[in-house]
Amino acid sequence: MKISLTVTKLLAIAALAGVITACSSTTKVESNLGLKGAPDWVNQGTSILNNKDGRLFHGVGSASPAGDLSLQKSVADDRARAEVARVLSSYMDVVSSDYMAAAKSGGTAVAEESVSRQISSLSKVNLSGARIIGSWRDPKTNVVYSIAELDMKQVKSTLDGVQSMNTDLKRYIETQADNIFDRVAKEKK
Repeated sequence: MKISLTVTKLLAIAALAGVITACSSTTKVESNLGLKGAPDWVNQGTSILNNKDGRLFHGVGSASPAGDLSLQKSVADDRARAEVARVLSSYMDVVSSDYMAAAKSGGTAVAEESVSRQISSLSKVNLSGARIIGSWRDPKTNVVYSIAELDMKQVKSTLDGVQSMNTDLKRYIETQADNIFDRVAKEKK
């Protein structure tokens, strides 16, 4: 009993040390599931990338066997879209922070809550433009993987249609969105 308690304590301390190390480390862990025969996107996971196809938000989701392949694929698709939402939200947080800093340094009064609400609203509208571009089923485990994509062009196009957005914020996003995207994509590598 005493040995079991000591082992449990040691495991808890090791786990805590791992969490602290992970939080304080600047090392970027690459996503690589190492699934043989899987498409590259499955092993690479969710990403933000700038390549010949454009500036893209990619979200990868998976679903375990559920008895109904159609339901399983729908779950994987929904999880892939949720990953795009997570990545887009992180990107928009950077846009918001950069805009706030620029506006404050320029002496313009900015209502942070309003800006935050507008960016959140823009993010939700953009997610409707995320589309599933691929699916793959692991023949060994029957886990289904889906990848969703949102193009930065879609984000900008959505922005053009928004009438109620703060004019300065809209102009800032129009002029800085690609630069911020490139910076965030570079940081993610």
